[in-house]
Amino acid sequence: MTTYETIIGLEVHAQLQTQSKMFCGCSADYASAPPNTHVCPVCMALPGVLPVINRAAVEKTILAGLALNCAISEHAVFARKNYHYADLPKGYQISQYELPFCRDGWIEVEVEDKAEIKRIGITRAHLEEDTGKLVHTVEGVAGARLSEGRGAATLVDLNRAGVPLLEIVTEPDLRSPEEARAYLVKLQQILRYLGVSSADMERGAMRCEANVSVRPAGQTQFGTKVEVKNLNSFKSVRLALEYERARQIAVLEQGKRVVQVTMGWDEEHDRTVVQRTKESSDDYRYFPEPDLPPLVVDRAWVDAIRSRLVALPDARIARYVGEFGLDLRDARLLVADRGVADYFEAVVAAATVQPRTTQVVPAEPKTIANWITGELFRLMNAAGVGIETIKVTPDALAALLGLLAAGQINQNGAKKALGAMFETGQPPAQAIQELGLAQVSDTDALAQAIADGLAKYPAEVARYRGGEDKVFGWLMGQVMRETRGKGNPALVRELLEKALRTDH
Repeated sequence: MTTYETIIGLEVHAQLQTQSKMFCGCSADYASAPPNTHVCPVCMALPGVLPVINRAAVEKTILAGLALNCAISEHAVFARKNYHYADLPKGYQISQYELPFCRDGWIEVEVEDKAEIKRIGITRAHLEEDTGKLVHTVEGVAGARLSEGRGAATLVDLNRAGVPLLEIVTEPDLRSPEEARAYLVKLQQILRYLGVSSADMERGAMRCEANVSVRPAGQTQFGTKVEVKNLNSFKSVRLALEYERARQIAVLEQGKRVVQVTMGWDEEHDRTVVQRTKESSDDYRYFPEPDLPPLVVDRAWVDAIRSRLVALPDARIARYVGEFGLDLRDARLLVADRGVADYFEAVVAAATVQPRTTQVVPAEPKTIANWITGELFRLMNAAGVGIETIKVTPDALAALLGLLAAGQINQNGAKKALGAMFETGQPPAQAIQELGLAQVSDTDALAQAIADGLAKYPAEVARYRGGEDKVFGWLMGQVMRETRGKGNPALVRELLEKALRTDH
């Protein structure tokens, strides 16, 4: 049986977070607005209007290109991409093709089931305008009248038309759905770290199209590629690529020829379906946009934009492992969201400047990481909130973990205190006092609790002294119960061992 290799290239469209649209002054914040309220003569393409380039969108495109290791062009040109569709008011899209802002880049990804790092080439990252949105309905709209009161309606909302869109096109370097997913996850992280896009696939702020082909293993020539659209989640990307790979292999195994078409992903039936014959670049009849001048990209401008780059996920992972001694799993969990990574670093910074007193001992980065990815994540998930909105400040968490390290509170008490702090925002000392969680480290008080506990269980004490070491854990539990769970466990263990030896 013939073995086939899958060739995948991805085109990702990410909406840029700017105040206004790409070529006009309309607000780009349209998510909750009624249909067709964020529009003007420019984005509706009325006769006689002229576009004006959004400088912020250009800067965010260059910033993303730098983070993607792209070469930044000294000259860039906007072009008209001609095609006719109901949600495209002009009958063409202002985009870039031959002279984009960013080209020849790459990012590196690691697939979970492989130990190797793979570099994915980026052909170009260019700037364009988004289209409008079609809304299909079978019942029409309130107040609208359909033909004879029956049938479906297709409505057009132009709020999205003209929103700045960054398109990132890869080389055909991906070889599996798993690699494609890993690339998309990494790209989403980078765009979010930079603050250029929310990159939210479920809300349409990041959309993916895939070019897929298969070829017999060992063959150098690419097979016929098929474009798959409507991929709006990581799950959809994986399922669509798996389905399309299997479909093309089945076609070849039957002795037939794969046809170059555009497919859509049918989520309801988990399959790809033909939408139209695939266009080539010639079909779009690209030519320079006559209403916009070529842009000269000054090197000093690029350097100023470069200074805005932040530490990206890979750099932070390396730092957390090398400088803070975290394991790779914890480091990846922390950097998956920039807000979480920033919060972790703020807690570490707060812990290092806390005074070394009998009350507080600076918590170690590993301990801080464990509490954030463990107990704090649990509280956030239960409440359905993100790190940016929680009431526990980095200083407060550092103080709580410092009290834990100093033995002023035990592990269970610290969890209860954190729960109270999460709900109320109160400082750790107040939460500990109100809940009565302060750990007992008074030697005399603990010695009395041990004496009371051993007096209640003479048989178990005799068993331990007779050589049954496993009874010690049970006796330890009874003594902790005598202290209502507030005894310092390390000190209780030390005093209990001494009492069992002394009284014998």
